[in-house]
Amino acid sequence: MSDTAMNNGVFSLDNTKAPSESKVLPLFSLKGKTAIVSGAGAGIGLCVAQGFAEAGANVAIWYNSNKKALDRAAEIEQTYGVKCKAYQVNVTDPDLVKKVVNEIVQEFNGRLDVFVANSGIPWTQGPAINGEVSHYHKVVSTDLDGTFFCARAVGEIWRRQHQEGTDAFGNPLDNYTCGKFIATASMSGHIVNIPQLQAAYNAAKAGVIHLCRSLAVEWVQFARANSISPGYMATEISDFIPQETKNIWKSKIPMGREGEAFELKGAFLYLASDASSYTTGADILVDGGYALP
Repeated sequence: MSDTAMNNGVFSLDNTKAPSESKVLPLFSLKGKTAIVSGAGAGIGLCVAQGFAEAGANVAIWYNSNKKALDRAAEIEQTYGVKCKAYQVNVTDPDLVKKVVNEIVQEFNGRLDVFVANSGIPWTQGPAINGEVSHYHKVVSTDLDGTFFCARAVGEIWRRQHQEGTDAFGNPLDNYTCGKFIATASMSGHIVNIPQLQAAYNAAKAGVIHLCRSLAVEWVQFARANSISPGYMATEISDFIPQETKNIWKSKIPMGREGEAFELKGAFLYLASDASSYTTGADILVDGGYALP
C-alpha cells in the first residue's frame, strides 16, 4: 500500500483492504477492542457505551459534570465483564482532550479502536437574533469544535497504529483493521426544526456531518469517519421542552413517537465494527421518518 492516499487529486489504488473475517456475527463483534464515548454520563452516549460493552469492547466513558457516570461505569464493568472507567473531560479544551485520550490508550491495553464524539448541548434561546452571543459560542464550541478537537486527538493515534502496526507498548495489534470515528450529528443537520427555533444548533450539527465526510477522505488509509443523525429522542437533553411542543414533534414523525436511546445501539455498533468496513463518510438518519415527507 502506498504511503500517500492521494496524488494530484487522484486516489491511490488499494488504499484499504477488506477484513479477513466474512461471517456476519464475528464482523459485529468488538471483543478485545477499546472504545471511548464522550457525553456518556446518560442518554444516547450511555446507551452506546452499554451497547459496545455488550459486543465485548472495553469502554471509557466521558462526562462533563454528571458524576453519576462513575456509577454507570462500574455497573457496565460488572454487568458485561469488560473494563469500563469514567473520565471527566470538557471537550472544548483541546489540550485536555489529547491528554486524556493518551492516558486511556495507556490504561486500556495500549490501543484505541473506536471513538464516539457524542458530547453536545442544545440551543435554548429561541430566534437567533434574540439569543446571546455567548450562548451561540457555547453551543458551537461544544457541538462542533469539541468534535473537531476529539477527531484530531484520536486521528494521531490511528495514524500511528496504521504506520507501525503496533499498540502503544510496541506489541503487534491483534484483530485490528483501522480506527472508527463516529460523531453524533442530528436530523437538525438536514432539516430546519419547527416550532422551536435553533439556528445555531442546526448549523453546528450540519458542520459535524460535513466534518466527518471530510475526515473520511483525509483519513482513508488509517480510519473511517461517519456520523449518525438521531431524530427526536426521549432523553434528558430535551427535558426543558414543554409537552405541547413535543406533541407537535410527534405529529410530524411518521412513526408518531420519539425514539428511545437504546434504538440507536445498532447503528452505532454497525459503524464501530468491521461490519461497516466499506462505509466511510456516511451519515445514518435514525429519526422515525421525520426527514422523509
